Amino acid sequence: MNSGAREHPFQNLIRSLPDKPGVYQYLDKEGKVIYVGKAKNLKKRVASYFTKTHQSGKLKLLVRKISDIKFVVTSTELDALLLENNLIKKHQPRYNIQLKDDKSFPWICIKNEHFPRIFPTRNIIKDGSEYYGPYASVRMMRTLLDIIRQLYPLRTCSLNLKPSLIGKKKYKVCLEYHIGNCKAPCVGKQTEEEYTETINHIREIIKGNISSVISELKRLMFSAAEKMEFEKAQLLKEKIEILERYKSKSTIVNPKIDNVDVLSLVNDDDLAYVNYLKVVNGAIVQAHTVELKKKLEETDADLLTFALADFRQRFQSNSKEIILPFDPGIELPDVKITVPQRGDKKQLLDLSRRNAQYFRLERMKQRALTDPERHKKRILNKMMEDLRMSEPPVCIECFDNSNIQGDYPVAAMVRFVNTRPSKKDYRHFNIKTVEGPNDFASMEEIIYRRYSRLLKEEKELPQLIIVDGGKGQLSAAVKSLKDLGLYGKITIIGIAKKLEEIYFPNDPMPLYIDKKSETLKIIQQLRDEAHRFGITHHRKRREKGTIKSELTSIEGIGFSTAQKLLRKFRSVKKIKAATEKELAAVVGKSKAGVVYRHFHESTPHHPGL
Repeated sequence: MNSGAREHPFQNLIRSLPDKPGVYQYLDKEGKVIYVGKAKNLKKRVASYFTKTHQSGKLKLLVRKISDIKFVVTSTELDALLLENNLIKKHQPRYNIQLKDDKSFPWICIKNEHFPRIFPTRNIIKDGSEYYGPYASVRMMRTLLDIIRQLYPLRTCSLNLKPSLIGKKKYKVCLEYHIGNCKAPCVGKQTEEEYTETINHIREIIKGNISSVISELKRLMFSAAEKMEFEKAQLLKEKIEILERYKSKSTIVNPKIDNVDVLSLVNDDDLAYVNYLKVVNGAIVQAHTVELKKKLEETDADLLTFALADFRQRFQSNSKEIILPFDPGIELPDVKITVPQRGDKKQLLDLSRRNAQYFRLERMKQRALTDPERHKKRILNKMMEDLRMSEPPVCIECFDNSNIQGDYPVAAMVRFVNTRPSKKDYRHFNIKTVEGPNDFASMEEIIYRRYSRLLKEEKELPQLIIVDGGKGQLSAAVKSLKDLGLYGKITIIGIAKKLEEIYFPNDPMPLYIDKKSETLKIIQQLRDEAHRFGITHHRKRREKGTIKSELTSIEGIGFSTAQKLLRKFRSVKKIKAATEKELAAVVGKSKAGVVYRHFHESTPHHPGL
């Protein structure tokens, strides 16, 4: 549909729009906001909806539903970005990205009162108190509070500690004073000046400025030592050690990287995941990942900037540098956008991406548990897309050859249905027409035998055949499918072990699938299962061959006796070394004598025995 070909009621409005940054809102005929967008240039951006030919069905539908347009001009792109984010949260428009994050995060509160208490809270009260956070990781927040309590005795009671009330001696010391957790400011044993100095140190620790606190504590320690106050100096030294241990654990990159935001993006078909890290003095002080549900054809830049605005507001970030995986094409006043290629900042970006990937995997596992059928369907559709198939591979069969220097050549086939093993359909093949170690000819034989039988018995054919091997094995399998008239009706691929390359027929260039993709994991699982199943069968055939050639050639010893001996002694070599009495305990005196004499009364005619 070319919306520009029809007359629409917004021609005059679009002409009047300014060439400035801002936010626009689309409303339907009922006056409900159905889409909110930001723009560097309002006139160009809004006009593009009505003058371009849109490929997306959802975008076409959005344009058809627009009955009114509102807009707000902003001073900068950053203002537009923040306003867009707030309006999306307020109106929850049908066609906008949805932020799937219903958590209420805790804050650390320094209460606005005499001798302030410090405690975690999820409720922000505008009473002049200081709030630090929010903390996406409750564990990180509690670790910080534990460190603070180890370092500084603080009051935890809710008494009103006005100087006038303390002076009236209204209060008595409590257990917290006696066990050393509080210095009892309630009875005047600690001055407000001293307590305020402690709060200043704590404020810096919460902000991540641990180095400055350590420097101040060292100054106090040396001063105490000079004054011969050795007990006080020792206490200060212990506090410094606690802080330095915490700092060494929390610092992961160069401490010179200070007050920096890091964001990374992992994008799926319908969902995206954005991770945020706040770094102060090389230490991560905040970390959080959100899931975004896509509605239209949002670009990576759209998703990243939407999340960036949300994180900057939520975590009240004023950092002057933002590390991103790519330049989203926005200008933020007094903020530097860095796209690192190497070094410490690239390490941080990689860490952020790993966090986003782990979060994605966890969400996928949760969905698989709550809706396994939907999970399977999604994986099959992804495999269909990755492997250029015309239908989902509900049934997959994988083949593997096993032989050692041409001895006892066998093959194995495993079948997966709806991404899970169907063990009742596994099959072994003993190679019948091939002499010596010829994997290509063996593959040709088993593919022909398998599918000629399925055709003859009119049984269900798979949608996907996987051959363990490269171009040679794949070509051999394709030859059999052509002979059976099945080539082109079933997708067939080869997987080469070394680099996990996927080969298609008549395509000399392999396909490299993302190592962490579900498609490759399913293929690898099939390949490994076929190999395991084939090796097990091959080992059994070798054992039977060993029994037949080494033991059943002894006159008077049958397969059953030979098997009993091997089960007990594990190898022919150990049977040869056994005493006649040991053999008799397994197979009886008579047969033990036959076996023992065979191995120990050698003749020139049997030099190897």
